[in-house]
Amino acid sequence: MNIVFISLDTLRASRLGCYGYNKPTSPYMDQIAAHGVLFERAYAADIPTEVAHTGIFTGKVGLRTGVVAHGSPLTHLPKKEPWLPSLLQNYGFTTGAVDNLYQLKEWFARGYRYYINSVGKKRGIDGETVNKLAFPWIHEHKQDNFFLFLHYWDPHTPYQPPQSYVPQFYKQGQNPYDPANQSMQAAYNHAAYPFFKHHHYDLLGPVTDAAYMNALYDAEVRYLDDRLRELDERLIEEGLYDDTLLILFGDHGESLTEHDIYWDHCGLYETTVHVPMLMRWPRRIPSGRRVTGLVQQVDMMPTVLEAAGITLPPSLDGRSLWPSIRGEADGTRDFIYLSECAWQASRGIVTKDYKFIRTLDSGPFVRPRRELYDLRSDPKETLNVAESCTLMADDLEYRLDEWVAQILNGQVDPMTTQIEAGLPFRNRINEILRQYGLTWSQWMENPCRERFDDAAIAASHEGSSSI
Repeated sequence: MNIVFISLDTLRASRLGCYGYNKPTSPYMDQIAAHGVLFERAYAADIPTEVAHTGIFTGKVGLRTGVVAHGSPLTHLPKKEPWLPSLLQNYGFTTGAVDNLYQLKEWFARGYRYYINSVGKKRGIDGETVNKLAFPWIHEHKQDNFFLFLHYWDPHTPYQPPQSYVPQFYKQGQNPYDPANQSMQAAYNHAAYPFFKHHHYDLLGPVTDAAYMNALYDAEVRYLDDRLRELDERLIEEGLYDDTLLILFGDHGESLTEHDIYWDHCGLYETTVHVPMLMRWPRRIPSGRRVTGLVQQVDMMPTVLEAAGITLPPSLDGRSLWPSIRGEADGTRDFIYLSECAWQASRGIVTKDYKFIRTLDSGPFVRPRRELYDLRSDPKETLNVAESCTLMADDLEYRLDEWVAQILNGQVDPMTTQIEAGLPFRNRINEILRQYGLTWSQWMENPCRERFDDAAIAASHEGSSSI
């Protein structure tokens, strides 16, 4: 058998047709879903990228491995931790990856006989680059039993799809740079603006229409969809389609202005933690199966190992998805615990009907300490009912505390340690502000674009370097 394991970085479930979106972002992914199984309520328990992928490849949540923060020098994954590619390689699979996570942390290259760095010059890391690197590898190893990890980054900021993809999502005649349109002002005046100015906005020009940014995201998803179609065509051409377990998943989603988050992936809201998860394996996975119960990313590792006939290592948090795939169960659990520690530090718990979030450090955001949402009546999480439904909020908070205490078992909480050292993305903003003689407190008192630009001009007159 062959396993093609695909991370669709920053892909939000609700932006795909097979998850109910009404724009043509994903015709091919919709077809994959129709020929396999779709998990309607799959969650990224740990966000963002670094912690999500660590959980995926260990089958363990971040609190158990200690990897809870993204971009932090404090994190390390011991080599004793079971690692999916290593287990498959030890069992005789030829393992390969087209990926660049090794540049974040060394452990992402573990277990691969062939690790191909995907950083390219055209649009950074794009699907065309991934395919050009992957297709020769597939041809060379088509006689092997192989595991191939492919990491596509197209929906990640900055959104720079080929221009031909944009018109179907942004009406002709609209002007994304119309000075009369003020819909971008909230983003430009956000406390996180210094970071995004350099990494995202400057690359797109003086956009004034927030709808244009959302259209660019949709265009990136459609571009990605076409690259996945090309990948599938290659599998067919090489005679690998029927014997390949294909798994597609989002590592996290993306907030597109919701909850004061502008084209980024923080916050334990559905926009970011509800991710797509699709699996196809002809004759082994029934076509058109939709699992409605709760599942999470760490469930993929035991699922892959079971498919390969490999004994599961002990102490995994993940549970096999095969009972749900076969229709013997509907999901793997009743509660999923959530965590983030990059822009802000918070934990949460999601059930069939409710979402509870507790914020420990809000970073550049304004957040209440406790949030509770009734997902049945308020799927977009617009009404915080923590104060009016205190019994439910208290019960879910108690469950959350019990889970944290059980996992830690007396050990130091790695999230507390990270908060004391400073949240990684807040530290990044601090580095930028220092170039202009600004402190975090000064910036937070008046976080507007004009003030930052004025500070940049003043600093340049003093000989400071620009961003």
